[in-house]
Amino acid sequence: MKSINRISASDKAKKLLVELKAKHGDLMLYQAGGCCEGTQPQCFRKGEYYLRYKDVCIGEIDNVEFWVDKDLFEYWKYAHFELDVIEAIGAGGFSLEVPLGKTFKVNYRIFSQEEVNQLDEVKINL
Repeated sequence: MKSINRISASDKAKKLLVELKAKHGDLMLYQAGGCCEGTQPQCFRKGEYYLRYKDVCIGEIDNVEFWVDKDLFEYWKYAHFELDVIEAIGAGGFSLEVPLGKTFKVNYRIFSQEEVNQLDEVKINL
């Protein structure tokens, strides 16, 4: 039985990740449960954002890990995340795409019960 990915990306988001990797090297994505940038995903050079205990990696997009706050994961663990990008500047400007006038965002949809039974395992930061 094929497992179901928890994360995917639009073509626009994948193209932006390629552009950011060319400029900055290996990347990581992190989505917090609030504060500063709200729940907007942030893009950092890999290792330049320090994960908290029990933060969750829900998958990868073209070798870029997508991490979420442990509490946000509990709230959204039955939802598929689709990384997208819009032409706008995010709330705080910490993310690497902001100088390009772009902002990552996530579109969500709830998994069916059949999908829930086939979900990929997650990686927990311990």
